[in-house]
Amino acid sequence: MYKYDDYDRALVRERAAQFRNQTERYLKGELSDDEFRPLRLQNGLYIQRHAPMLRVAVPYGLLGAHQLRKLADIADRYDRGYGHFTTRQNIQYNWPALENVPTILEELASVEMHAIQTSGNCIRNTTSDPFAGIAKDELVDPRPFCEIIRQWSTFHPEFLHLPRKFKIAVNGAIEDRAAVQVHDIGVNLSRNAAGDVVAQVLAGGGLGRTPVIGSVLKNDLPWNELLTYIEAIMRVYNRYGRRDNLYKARIKILVRAIGPEEFAKQVDEEWQHIKGGVSVIPQAELDRIAAHFTAPSYKVFSAEQVATVHAQIAGLRATHKGFDRWLVRNAREHRVPGYVAVSISLKRPGVAPGDATSAEMRLVADLADQYSFGELRVTHEQNFVLSDVAEEDLFDLWSVLKEHNLAMPNIGLVSDIIACPGGDFCALANAKSIPIALAIQDAVDNLDYQFDLGDISLNISGCINSCGHHHIGNIGILGVDKNGEEWYQVTLGGRQGNHASIGKVIGKSFYAEDVPGVVQKILNVYVANRHEDELFIDTLERIGLDPFKDQVYANQEAA
Repeated sequence: MYKYDDYDRALVRERAAQFRNQTERYLKGELSDDEFRPLRLQNGLYIQRHAPMLRVAVPYGLLGAHQLRKLADIADRYDRGYGHFTTRQNIQYNWPALENVPTILEELASVEMHAIQTSGNCIRNTTSDPFAGIAKDELVDPRPFCEIIRQWSTFHPEFLHLPRKFKIAVNGAIEDRAAVQVHDIGVNLSRNAAGDVVAQVLAGGGLGRTPVIGSVLKNDLPWNELLTYIEAIMRVYNRYGRRDNLYKARIKILVRAIGPEEFAKQVDEEWQHIKGGVSVIPQAELDRIAAHFTAPSYKVFSAEQVATVHAQIAGLRATHKGFDRWLVRNAREHRVPGYVAVSISLKRPGVAPGDATSAEMRLVADLADQYSFGELRVTHEQNFVLSDVAEEDLFDLWSVLKEHNLAMPNIGLVSDIIACPGGDFCALANAKSIPIALAIQDAVDNLDYQFDLGDISLNISGCINSCGHHHIGNIGILGVDKNGEEWYQVTLGGRQGNHASIGKVIGKSFYAEDVPGVVQKILNVYVANRHEDELFIDTLERIGLDPFKDQVYANQEAA
């Protein structure tokens, strides 16, 4: 993983010291709330419903074990012993005291972490495939390009005060696991016929109040011009994005207003002035960054050794049903023979989706050291990944996880719910997300049933800002306010990935206590109508919304 150089370390330390001075001035009354607000936001600090919330960057979801231990220490010393991992592959602390935040930033800097530009109207944390560098379908390792974008965008003077927040995702595999189509800018890396790295660039995607699938602006862009082209997009957006209306300020609104073709034309005109210029990525710089992402010292397993381990695992699977289920849902094929990537679900009964206690963080850090070369990833789906686990260690790893309630075999199942903190914490939320998620988990808690249902994504957002990405869940749930009461709107048909789509609202919204039953009715319609081995999303697309609506609203009180 990337290691800071002297420049990186100095920059982050100085930013922490700067924020300490700003915070002290604010607490003394020398800065007003309005003056302090932009300063705290660009250091990841929000004022939430009950307390400040600090969002810490996990660039493109990559963490070292020592960094996760530091996050656990911060949770214990300055919060309430846990952290919340988000859909942007970050971590949020919900209870830090304002006067302690500068010290937290200094502690983060000691392990090459920060909270810079995790909020505010700037370029936020760049996200990517949690299986980058190890996926069998990978065409180009996106991590060096994510790091280059991170360094370019940090404190970029031209783009620190954009019309609205801005998010970039980069994918380098055949399967899009970075959700590039629903980002302000999405990048798909591949290789042309000559073997050279090229980029497809999309813009204008996003969720929130106006969900939009991004439009392709450029194909076959040479890799060394990636920053110049992104810069051209940013300049057009910065120039013409609306600043008079918060709800129409995102780049997706600008692209829709003038049309993707006209937007692409204006970007290309801007690009003509800057391509080949100072933001071209030199080969030497790419090589320098890429050198941090070399493969670990994998064991070399012969075909006979791999076969022997597979036979041993088959025997263990036959006698340990939980181990078998865990492998089916939580283990992913690796590009190196004899290894797999293991997902650790943070979706346990009775636990808010994405939450991990400090003890759990320390345990996962220890397991990363023992089984995964000291490295792990945070996923868009709010889970952990141990990226490089030898197959011979799988049973031992599962046994430890099982002992600590971290072996939930539900990756991709209906209980693997994506959810924002919602009204329990967020001042913007219209309704709670966590109780709804927990109630749905209770309603579908039978693992045999979940395995029979197969892959289903269920996403929950507490407000229209869509931090839970409900628009791209196969089943999406949105909290809405009606005359001071919490109601929930349901969408069906969303999906992320190569064939991303926005879900459609099925009708009137529901009381909180009705939502688990509504979900159960939706699942019942799927079971009654599916063909053999047909996924939920495929059955929905084949039969349409009407059978689901008819079942859900039969004798259902709604408003």
